[in-house]
Amino acid sequence: MTEKTLLQRYVHILTVVACYWFVSITLVFVNKSLLSGAEKLDAPLFVTCYQCIVTVAACYAIRTASRIFPDRISFPSLQLDIQVIKQVMPLSIVFVGMITFNNLCLKHVDISFYYIGRSLTTVFNVLMTYFILGQKTSLGAIACCGAIVGGFYLGVDQEDAAGSFSLAGTIYGVLASLFVSLFSIYTKKILPVVDGNIWALTFYNNVNACVLFLPLMVIFGEIPIVTSFQYLSSINFWFMMTIGGIFGFGIGYVTGLQIKVTSPLTHNISGTAKAAAQTVLATQWFMETKSFLWWLSNMVVLGGSL
Repeated sequence: MTEKTLLQRYVHILTVVACYWFVSITLVFVNKSLLSGAEKLDAPLFVTCYQCIVTVAACYAIRTASRIFPDRISFPSLQLDIQVIKQVMPLSIVFVGMITFNNLCLKHVDISFYYIGRSLTTVFNVLMTYFILGQKTSLGAIACCGAIVGGFYLGVDQEDAAGSFSLAGTIYGVLASLFVSLFSIYTKKILPVVDGNIWALTFYNNVNACVLFLPLMVIFGEIPIVTSFQYLSSINFWFMMTIGGIFGFGIGYVTGLQIKVTSPLTHNISGTAKAAAQTVLATQWFMETKSFLWWLSNMVVLGGSL
């Protein structure tokens, strides 16, 4: 009985991780198309905000479906609680930083380099776990962090040698890594506020994000860019935007679920391994040729992360 329960637990964890990989990789390719494709919109904050709006709409849609089919679909109440909004806000600020810097990094670098650009997540996770949670780490873990930093440096050097290095994209990638680490840690701390319900946390997080993005879009001058966008009436553009929003909804849920069934550190390791697979897929999809040292940097980062 114990072995069966343990087996079921492992199958559940593997299923969650597989869902995270599929949703995350698809979202990266969709967002890359929106930010750098034929109908690209030079307003990453607006793109990200729209995805948050779609997520909130998706929550309401599933809540409605749960009322119609209560035996098949379970979804929490979506009545806005001001106290919960306030308590979730610190996580939402980190969430906005995470998805914004992710998209900014993706806008400036190729998908193949996106992995190296955001490879410092595990390093930041070890640092933040110590400074925020007060948990010490082993010398072995510190050595692995050193390997990751070395792999990151080699990857940047090889990207520069290939003539495709972006300083802005790399800086955004480092900041994205920091916020991904913070998001993992704060998710564990904030989950009890919504009784451990991932759906509720996803809803409140994205409601807060929609509000937070509005002044940011004004400050960074994206409103005129959006209103004058030549493909604003394109059905294909809005279709891709909505698909990105749906997968953005999915990644918010599966990320929280993966953290819940594993741990913040395991989540970041899974994300790093997923990104390695994503790199291989991207080089094949875009028919890119990379040097031996470039691939070595990826292997060093992956080895250090695992």
